[in-house]
Amino acid sequence: MKKLLLFSVALLGLGFASCKKDSSSSAGTTRVTVKLTDAPGAYDAVILNIKQVVILSSGGEKTVDVNGTPIDILRFRNGKDTVLAGVDVPAGRLQEVRLVLNNTGNKVVINGISYDLNTPSGQTSGVKLKVQDDLKAGIGYTLLLDFDAAQSIVTTGNGKYNLKPVIRAIPAAVSGAMTGIVTPAAAYSKVYAIMGTDTVGTVTDATGKFYFPGLAPGTYSVNFVPVAPYAAKIIDNVIVENGSVKDLGTVTITSDGL
Repeated sequence: MKKLLLFSVALLGLGFASCKKDSSSSAGTTRVTVKLTDAPGAYDAVILNIKQVVILSSGGEKTVDVNGTPIDILRFRNGKDTVLAGVDVPAGRLQEVRLVLNNTGNKVVINGISYDLNTPSGQTSGVKLKVQDDLKAGIGYTLLLDFDAAQSIVTTGNGKYNLKPVIRAIPAAVSGAMTGIVTPAAAYSKVYAIMGTDTVGTVTDATGKFYFPGLAPGTYSVNFVPVAPYAAKIIDNVIVENGSVKDLGTVTITSDGL
């Protein structure tokens, strides 16, 4: 039977900057990336064979297969981490993150000798972190799972070892979003958010609305390039902050020459 390590956690943000590419993301989803790092223990290696990551929000559930070899988590300490999964999930109230382990392949190595790590039947519900938060549509989120190897591995006294995970969830916000409405909608504009050498592009929809998800924080110049006979327009010094949506409100585009 699959072993489930359950986590109900707070997430903040993870985003990205893009070089000259179009940005298109559903307004009802958000990108969640789960990473793993280690608080060291006195072992040669601690190997976890993770099969899946399951993320549950009030908007629905997403399961991501972890298609990799077993991970020696002791390799990821002192500021190092590894990405377990990244997936678009329905926005809403975050409820739970689960790590699903394979039944075999979980080991601890002590003085060069490898021992199987067992998860007792009473621990299949795993560790629950009761901090929750909202997942805002279009804003990326990351969660760093800090695995405490020293406290997570318990000897049974008969030469066997049990895995009772002690994990601290560390949220980090690294992105925001931008939105607004171009009027008249008939101007049908291409919109570019530019910061330094990075340019992210999108287009207005039938109502004139535009939306940039997953923007790196910073100060942008927003360029509007409408169809003829409407004139281009630039809004400078637009500040995007982590974990928030910058709303430019209504942006009026006039006819060329007016």
